[in-house]
Amino acid sequence: MSRVPGDLICLMKQSLKDEVLPSVYITYVSHSASDQEFGISGDCQEKGLDIMCWTAKSFIRGLSYSVKYCSKDSRLQKICLYSKLKPNKCHILDWSGSTRNSTVPPGSILPWRFFSCKEGTEIPCKRKKIASITTPELLYKDLLKSEQKNWNEISGRYKAMAKRIKKKIEELHKKYTLSSESPQIKVGESVYFEENGCIFLSKADDVDEGHVRLLFSAEDLGFDDAFIQRIRISPDQRYMATSLKSENSEEATCVVMKLGDFPVVEKVIPNVFSFEWVTNDVLYYTSQKNLKCQDVFMTTFTKQKHTELVYTEQDARFFVDIYCTKDRRFLTINSNSKTTSEVWLVDCRHPFKSPVLVQARTKGVIYHIEHRNDELYILTTYGEPAEYKLMKAPVSSSGMENWQLVYALEEKTKLIDLEMFSDHCILFLQNAGHLYLNLPAWACAFELESHPEHTTSTCYFQLTSPVHPPKRFAYSFKENNLIEQAVQEVPIITNCHTTRLLAKSKDETLVPITVFHNTNSKELHRKPLLVHVYGAYGIDLNMSFKEEKLLLIEEGWILAYCHVRGGGELGHSWHKDGCQHNKLKGLHDLKACIMLLHELGFSQPKYTALAAASAGGVLAGALCNSNPELIRAMVLQAPFVDVLNTMMKTHLPLTIEEQEEWGNPLADEKCMKYIKSYCPYHNIKPQCYPSVFITAYENDQRIPLTGVLRYVQKLRKAALDHAGRTKKKGNWIPNIILDIQANGSHCDSSWEDSLNEVCKKAAISNKIQSQERLPGRHDALVPLTRTPRPSRDHRSRLRLDLSKKLLVRSSNENAKPL
Repeated sequence: MSRVPGDLICLMKQSLKDEVLPSVYITYVSHSASDQEFGISGDCQEKGLDIMCWTAKSFIRGLSYSVKYCSKDSRLQKICLYSKLKPNKCHILDWSGSTRNSTVPPGSILPWRFFSCKEGTEIPCKRKKIASITTPELLYKDLLKSEQKNWNEISGRYKAMAKRIKKKIEELHKKYTLSSESPQIKVGESVYFEENGCIFLSKADDVDEGHVRLLFSAEDLGFDDAFIQRIRISPDQRYMATSLKSENSEEATCVVMKLGDFPVVEKVIPNVFSFEWVTNDVLYYTSQKNLKCQDVFMTTFTKQKHTELVYTEQDARFFVDIYCTKDRRFLTINSNSKTTSEVWLVDCRHPFKSPVLVQARTKGVIYHIEHRNDELYILTTYGEPAEYKLMKAPVSSSGMENWQLVYALEEKTKLIDLEMFSDHCILFLQNAGHLYLNLPAWACAFELESHPEHTTSTCYFQLTSPVHPPKRFAYSFKENNLIEQAVQEVPIITNCHTTRLLAKSKDETLVPITVFHNTNSKELHRKPLLVHVYGAYGIDLNMSFKEEKLLLIEEGWILAYCHVRGGGELGHSWHKDGCQHNKLKGLHDLKACIMLLHELGFSQPKYTALAAASAGGVLAGALCNSNPELIRAMVLQAPFVDVLNTMMKTHLPLTIEEQEEWGNPLADEKCMKYIKSYCPYHNIKPQCYPSVFITAYENDQRIPLTGVLRYVQKLRKAALDHAGRTKKKGNWIPNIILDIQANGSHCDSSWEDSLNEVCKKAAISNKIQSQERLPGRHDALVPLTRTPRPSRDHRSRLRLDLSKKLLVRSSNENAKPL
């Protein structure tokens, strides 16, 4: 049993976010030539997180993931304050300027391209018919009705228990969630915040007294089923742009309000992904179409209003978004594929001039931009090793040949976040080297808060874990002082133990595992185990707090998070080592993790359930085919289970983009054979399968429902064929259940709908949790799991979970690179 070391590094002052895994440290670099380098060591352990997130979600509703990503400028002026208004639920502004549901819906999946979707891609509300559907329309409708009827019959048996579980989760939510906290946007002396679909304005000194003014109501404007996703205030506070997103789709609408004594709607812009004020009356925004975001527009609110196209991306593999640098000197137009990026700059002082290219795209090189004192700070994978580095170059000569190294990450170091200040740059990393300032041993997830003042010398962040509510910390890099801030009284979790392990994979690579269990539990080998996995797109498992996960711990469950290759827990190379022709490595990692858990006495196969969502369904489904004896149940949510057929259909909007993750089977026969070797759908065969519970969505355009239906039908037939062939006494027939949701989408579900689904699954799970496999039983061991609402738009930021210690370094800006 090995512990996974780690450190969190806080380094320079930019604001890019990344994910971290085992350790964390903070390295601080001063732009002042007089500053000395210093360090405090600490050992961090804990990894996990997933810009995707699986987390015990709907008990069986399949695990969900939540990806966190943030927009650069967004973090710019947000500050976390408390409002006197305390609604039962609210969507709060994320640090990137977008919003997230403070009452994270138990049944929502993140907005990322968990499968074939650009991170943060918006999807039209109405689901378009896919031309190449192989299932006849009538058969499709019959199958749909049959599955819905079957699910209604099953779920109806547990209404009483579901009601009890719902009450329990709501109690935990009130007890542990910082529901009174509403992150807000501060502009000068004004504070803007959102609660219950309304936007309020207050003076900074009056927030605590509850003196607020209503500026905007989504319901009053006819957006009854939408939530506020992002808010942008113009520099002179005359205009406010707000994006509204339906819970049943990923389509967002931008509403521009002219503020004043009587705020009025100035303009409504449909199908908008990201938007930023460049000047007091000039707004830039990106337009989404068919899951793609490739056009940037400029619209003015002067006397002569007009809108014009500013930039168009021609390559279908690239997705475009925009954000402002923290000092608001430049608007950056970011065109990113999964492996390559390119940035254009718009001078905010001259918004009508054409964008200027920073560096032409170079295959395999990702880079993101911040600005300070006529210098560009560049976070990039350029150079060896292919991990992120912080570099800089003059604005006037920004080409790659002029990039100068400021800080390079060490081997197996993961970038968590970056924050830029007027004189400092704070860079949060996770590394297995230096050990500094002790953080709580349970800390798994890290989130850097934004800062209202560009000149401040203090940064704020939160630490949490799946079973520990967030705790806020303040770090002063001038005083080298770390302070835990008690924002409100939250009960301390003392009955949960955190263990970190390393499993040796087939090629002897060590794969991190994070385990949680009740400290009072005895005979752990007889306790139910819920294993989480994702392993795609360089996204970490989500390790943020969820009330239902704490409920699982209280009821004796063991939670395990397997940080397999393909995810981003150990840096950029960890992802590259698990994509395209390396996908099977992720499967070998998962198998090794589960086997080690059982060998060490954490449950046993007949009490083990595997949970995954979206692209995580590839590894989970592959394990179900190759080693079904390791688990008793599999819980999938909107799973990607037919990789080969999907990647062969280039007419689908996201297939070309996904080739950098899965390969191109049409152009490469070897790639086709390789994908076929692990594709869950193509490897189903008659054998003894575990029970399977799948949640899918009618409005899901990322994971077409027809593919899920085909998978379920083929899996059932294989299980029945095996049972018919063996006919042994005591033969066990698994139950293959499909729950098709009419509401919700791949990215969002309302809080109530999600909670109700979680409770129904939880009721079923509790009913059969202690039952052994019996002849002909159709019950599955199904765990409680949910996915939080998406909180950040995809961009240069990487978000991450970290571990136990924090390191702090400072150095002279002109000093020799570390």
